[in-house]
Amino acid sequence: QSVVDGPSRKDWRGGRGAFQNIIPASTGAAKAVGLCLPELKGKLTGMAFRVPVADVSVVDLTVKLSSATTYEAICEAVKHAANTSMKNIMYYTEEAVVSSDFIGCEYSS
Repeated sequence: QSVVDGPSRKDWRGGRGAFQNIIPASTGAAKAVGLCLPELKGKLTGMAFRVPVADVSVVDLTVKLSSATTYEAICEAVKHAANTSMKNIMYYTEEAVVSSDFIGCEYSS
């Protein structure tokens, strides 16, 4: 990734100064979710933001559900997946963390 103003073959924004900009970028996160959860394949889009940190990334997942639910139920479902079918892949926390807390984290999401 370019870290100073300069050309980028993929996207002109990618060549902008990374230290002082939040840079929109493409991501394979939506595709990866579709690989892990085949029932979601082709139903997701994704976007990434390059921010001035040395490591770690964020996925903001927005979904349209077919039935009403609560925030607590969604959190519990994600927590359950992190402890069962996605164990050792996905990490769940309710602590007030920042990106640098995840540097060296062994989980992929």
